[in-house]
Amino acid sequence: MRVKVNKHDALIIVDVQYDFMPGGALPVPSGDKVVPVLNDYIRIFKQSRGVIVASRDWHPKDHSSFKEYGGIWPVHCVQNTHGAEFHKDLKLPEDVYIVSKATERDKDAYSAFQGTQLAEYLRNQGIKRVFVGGLATDYCVKATVLDALAQGFCTFFLFDASKGVEVNKGDVEKSIDDMLNNGAIVLTLQDII
Repeated sequence: MRVKVNKHDALIIVDVQYDFMPGGALPVPSGDKVVPVLNDYIRIFKQSRGVIVASRDWHPKDHSSFKEYGGIWPVHCVQNTHGAEFHKDLKLPEDVYIVSKATERDKDAYSAFQGTQLAEYLRNQGIKRVFVGGLATDYCVKATVLDALAQGFCTFFLFDASKGVEVNKGDVEKSIDDMLNNGAIVLTLQDII
């Protein structure tokens, strides 16, 4: 497949934050490897006048997803901490649209669309297609892709710009199958004209 990016396209960069990097509170194996690839996508979208979105986990310090409050995850991406910051090498443009998710103590959100104004923002920008990559393939990337499809956007999963946690063996492969079975299209940089 060959795809040309245009002004009706949006790049959604999911949760490229320090706590998901190797050495972070909830590390994605090789999570840092998505940064240079995403920078290539950012360059393409800037040149094509597409929209660039970056989502982030932005939890209160007592978020319900944390183990000590009954959740399944270690404390991560607490608002206004280093772990919640975007990776310093991610070249986000000044006009990036930042989506903060899971900001309320009792509401979790894997998808960048859940509990945010992202769908409305994209429609107001005239966006028809979204290109989703980041961390982690088997959680927040998958949830964002599935919600984008449910919102009616033509949705591409950026295989080369995503990494998974793989809590259980086969999780990443299963999540990619789920995305494809729901209508997502797998894409890499080589597919972009």
